Amino acid sequence: MDLEDLRAFSAVARLGSFSAAAGELFITQPAVSKRVRALEDELGVALFDRLGRRVLLTEAGRALLPRARHILQEVEDSRRAVSNLAGRIEGPLSLGTSHHIGLHRLPPVLRRYRAAHPQVRLDLRFMDSEAACAAVRQGDLELALVTLPPDPPPELEQRLVWPDPLAVVAAPDHPLCAAGRLTPQALARHEAVLPGPGTFTRGLVEAALARHGLAVRVALTTNYLETLKMLASVGLGWSVLPHTLAGDGVVVLEVEGLAMARRLGAVWHGARTLSNAARAMLELLPAAE
Repeated sequence: MDLEDLRAFSAVARLGSFSAAAGELFITQPAVSKRVRALEDELGVALFDRLGRRVLLTEAGRALLPRARHILQEVEDSRRAVSNLAGRIEGPLSLGTSHHIGLHRLPPVLRRYRAAHPQVRLDLRFMDSEAACAAVRQGDLELALVTLPPDPPPELEQRLVWPDPLAVVAAPDHPLCAAGRLTPQALARHEAVLPGPGTFTRGLVEAALARHGLAVRVALTTNYLETLKMLASVGLGWSVLPHTLAGDGVVVLEVEGLAMARRLGAVWHGARTLSNAARAMLELLPAAE
């Protein structure tokens, strides 16, 4: 099997789109289609069902996908191992990051990294932390800078870089602001605007209230913290934000017995060989305070 055909197939399967795969692989959409078709011709089976704009794996495609990923990972690990022997810091580095880290934590790191290692071709992808961790596990990303999972799977290695204390916030005219120091019970009586179900941050909030025997009443969800801040600032509900985002339209609420914090940092696959480019990025990250 041709490696480029497998790479195109894997990208389409992961992204669910020929055009998105073309953008990620820096080739044209017809070129992606040609590579997938060549693989289908070689195997004698259809790998995708094309239903309008939707692209779905067939049974044969689902059977091939984990094997294709394994082959591509082995080839990439071999390339990295040989390249690392030369000691050069160059080549590609696929790096995933959350929007919050990418906007508020990563710029000075990227500036120093680019200046120190101009030969590295950085493939930077913005995505939810949960999706980035999954991409590292699957071998689609070499490194991710994300909200660290509270219960990481055994194959993932992680390193704390930025402690991230969280604050309960609301609009200045929200009824909660008139109550002074609040109890968790008082907080739970009001609706919240929070990240979506299944996110690490949502899980932290739900667990914090569950320890008091309470559930969260959620009015609206979005995974963009800046949008959550806007929704809270116009009175659509209380929210939970990093302390670094509090202020400018929202008030921090003191809630008894409700201390929450995220852990932001780096995630990589423990069984894979890290490239010199990835090791250099890890060395450049600030030490957790």
